[in-house]
Amino acid sequence: MAIPVIDFSKLNGAERAETLTQIANGCEEWGFFQLVNHGIPVELLDQVKKVCSECYKLEREEGFKASSEELLKKMEDCGEDDVDWEDVFILLDDNEWPSNPREFKETMKAYRAEIKKLAEKVMEVMDENLGLDKGYINRAFCGGVATQQPFFGTKVSHYPPCPRPDLVNGLRAHTDAGGVILLFQDDEVSGLQILKDGQWIDVQPIANSIVINTGDQIEVLSNGRYKSVWHRVLPTPHGNRRSIASFYNPAMKATIGPATKLVSAAQTGPEATAPAISYPDFLFEDYMDIYATQKFLAKEPRFQAVKAT
Repeated sequence: MAIPVIDFSKLNGAERAETLTQIANGCEEWGFFQLVNHGIPVELLDQVKKVCSECYKLEREEGFKASSEELLKKMEDCGEDDVDWEDVFILLDDNEWPSNPREFKETMKAYRAEIKKLAEKVMEVMDENLGLDKGYINRAFCGGVATQQPFFGTKVSHYPPCPRPDLVNGLRAHTDAGGVILLFQDDEVSGLQILKDGQWIDVQPIANSIVINTGDQIEVLSNGRYKSVWHRVLPTPHGNRRSIASFYNPAMKATIGPATKLVSAAQTGPEATAPAISYPDFLFEDYMDIYATQKFLAKEPRFQAVKAT
């Protein structure tokens, strides 16, 4: 069993209807799918791989080695299980970026522009598949306010070789809090898994593909038709797994709730079905406050907790 792999270029041709169906299936049945022929130049992706790997070696590796030795000792002595074997930093438009290698900033700025455009295209496909007006999800992420912008961040992670993979997780199992997540994962070192029908399944490395997954806010907006899915990263004794995840999330002050049209359809449509979870309307920043302490716990209590605020 493998997550769906979809040729995104076919949206623009005779196979558009079939491609829309494939994406709908990826959202409804899997919560994860991979896009190939997505329009981001291969030359740019190659440069992204190069600069991120060099950045780790030049700016991050020594620091991680020092901290990880102490971490392993604590785990061996105390049995701590609330840590991850991950080196990570975040790129935003207005924070400080690594300066090495020299071409890192220019390359990652170009990549973020391309991946953001792809996120917006994917959300428009979701709009269409859900029967919503074009741009509905993006407007919801802006909170309906022209001066607000969705949050867009990029998390650059490395999972270095781990001498004791029996003691630690690469990244603990969780669902993502936000909207649409676009992952440019390592095409040589595996480790990412999703939970499907009670079974952990590898997200197979495919060169130059972009992995898409839906976060908790898309689950809410779709009134449960699209589910956020549990996923994790396993540590490995060999290889340094690279992972570049970009998050297209609501603005912190945006109010998120199920699309009215989808609530009405669930209640009165010809195939009316009540969602398993009753989703409240809430401020995204309130949800993030709860998520900060419950990220690695079941998501359903998070929805109930934010409903009570």
